[in-house]
Amino acid sequence: MDKVNNILVVGPAWVGDMVMSQTLYQLLRQHNPHCQIDVLAPAWSEPLLARMPEVRHALNMPLGHGALGIGERRRLGHSLRGRYDQAIVLPNSFKSALVPWFAGIPRRTGWRGEMRYGLLNDLRRLDEERYPLMVQQFMALGLPAGEPVARDAHQPALQVDADQALACRNHLGLAPDLPLLALCPGAEFGPAKRWPERHFGALARHYLERGWQVALFGSANDKAVTESVREQAGEHPQCFDLAGKTALAEAVDLLSLADAVVSNDSGLMHIAAALHRPLVVVYGATSPRFTPPLSASSDMLVSDLECAPCFARDCPLGHQDCLQKLSHEAVINRLDPLVTR
Repeated sequence: MDKVNNILVVGPAWVGDMVMSQTLYQLLRQHNPHCQIDVLAPAWSEPLLARMPEVRHALNMPLGHGALGIGERRRLGHSLRGRYDQAIVLPNSFKSALVPWFAGIPRRTGWRGEMRYGLLNDLRRLDEERYPLMVQQFMALGLPAGEPVARDAHQPALQVDADQALACRNHLGLAPDLPLLALCPGAEFGPAKRWPERHFGALARHYLERGWQVALFGSANDKAVTESVREQAGEHPQCFDLAGKTALAEAVDLLSLADAVVSNDSGLMHIAAALHRPLVVVYGATSPRFTPPLSASSDMLVSDLECAPCFARDCPLGHQDCLQKLSHEAVINRLDPLVTR
């Protein structure tokens, strides 16, 4: 593949996708160890990108998800003129290709997406049978067109600030001498991705009775869900509701201390996988076929109902049996061997 010295990657807008994009940066550095990679992405992603040693700088995309803002994109593009040899555009939207075009970057690579002829001059047609996984689709853009990508070629591997992890644990009152189960019961996608709170609560009770401590992770938007889980767990003193109490960087570092993690299909799931913690992921309305956890320390519990996966935000049938019928005992049977191993 051609050697380029400076690469601008237009990054994705979701936590899990941003974690998975590290596989592209790993591949680029593998093929050209001296290349410099900057990532243009929303400001919230900076703590994640700072934990990817392959990335030189995180550049702030000031426009929110869905905003066109042609004038702002033009100004940003002009400010980047002359700095890059190649741009790789990971999102498939028309607007995501504007900044590299305004910047006049000589080689602009991406999938065809929303009619981006002219904006991208290294335009690829996506073959989903050849690249069924999102990480494969990301990594293929770092290779010559049509070159195969191995499923297990790369895995995200976030670095951790060990001192901050311990400081955060102490600040939040978690015990240093008890095993820690991290539960991630939220999901930005919608209710159809969330394993029921009663199952999370029963799982928490099981490990609390075995002498573990439990931490419930999530954003402030997940507070109602985590409060319900803690109530279902019996409001045990060793069950900590951390929703909204940790910044993203702190959540990454604190998750690195977990002895086990159980999560919905969410951004926190991909972070836990990139930290290579023992992890079980519960799938109902969504599927691991496109964005599975990328870690040998993970396992998955997947619904086998005929109606799953439906990829709806709310259950079209009103019962959510794809998740209701996945028991906490089934999760324990998947998680314990990972912890033992």
